[in-house]
Amino acid sequence: MKTEIAPAEERAKATESAVVLLQKGEVVALPTETVYGLAADALNAEAVAKIFEAKERPRFDPLIVHLPDREWLEKVAELPARDRESILKLIDRFWPGPLTLVLPRRSIVPKIVTAGLDTVAVRISAHPVFSEIIREFGSPLAAPSANRFGRVSPTTAQHVMNELDGRIPLIVDAGPTMHGVESTIIAVHEGKIDILRQGPITDGELSIFGKIDAISSAEKISAPGQLPSHYAPKTPLRLIVNAKSISPIQNQQVGLLAWNPIESEKHFVAVRRLSERGDLREAAANLFRYLRELDAFDLDLIVAERVPEIGLGAAIMDRLRRAAHRQPDGQDKPE
Repeated sequence: MKTEIAPAEERAKATESAVVLLQKGEVVALPTETVYGLAADALNAEAVAKIFEAKERPRFDPLIVHLPDREWLEKVAELPARDRESILKLIDRFWPGPLTLVLPRRSIVPKIVTAGLDTVAVRISAHPVFSEIIREFGSPLAAPSANRFGRVSPTTAQHVMNELDGRIPLIVDAGPTMHGVESTIIAVHEGKIDILRQGPITDGELSIFGKIDAISSAEKISAPGQLPSHYAPKTPLRLIVNAKSISPIQNQQVGLLAWNPIESEKHFVAVRRLSERGDLREAAANLFRYLRELDAFDLDLIVAERVPEIGLGAAIMDRLRRAAHRQPDGQDKPE
């Protein structure tokens, strides 16, 4: 598998390689502003099937469709008349960017993309490399995170290589992603906004455009990233309030994902602090990278301190709760 480095001087070559593969119905790992995505032609069911195969992703989990531009929106989705004005205002404010809208699906979108649902999740990425490639391709791309299903999402090309080496033909490397957590997913109903997945666009930013009617508990899967167990390292993870409460665990190698200032590291084999400045955006950008680094220590347990559930902290806690949810026996649930 090749990795194409894509600074400005190499971008044309990387774009050409990616577009040719996509046109052939192959899958390509591309950077977005959130995490690295595994992209394929969203209107080609056989190409999309390769995403599920490479990721070992269950077919009941829908994919996000990334659009080349706004002209494609009403080709793949319907804008209900009662919500059209609200949806267009949200798009004007947040596209291109990390906001995904769930809308009624048009028949042009294969059912494999939407897991058989009558809705489709759509967004336009703000990443310059992704944007250039999708414009050259000229058609929507399905692009979930470029990792094995349920595992920690990739925020660098090396993470993708570690997960999918030998499974896909190309990774376009544009360095670390900016946000570090996946896009916010919403649905709009009669001017009210349902948040289906927390992400970089926060509740406060969305509330300007409509009442936040619900934050989904995802009892029914209606959008990507809603399964209770997701974004998980191989090492069991447990949520805690503060590392000061942790006593040595007999015969166990423990790592700490810290939010609070670290008073002592003596109980831990490895420590990563999400943000030395207590900055939630920095914490989100570091989250998946630090989980991967701790996972590499072959620990018995990772303990993760809770972060404040304000602004972007809600998205971070959403990912940590899902990472801590163990199946099928229910052990290592969040405290």
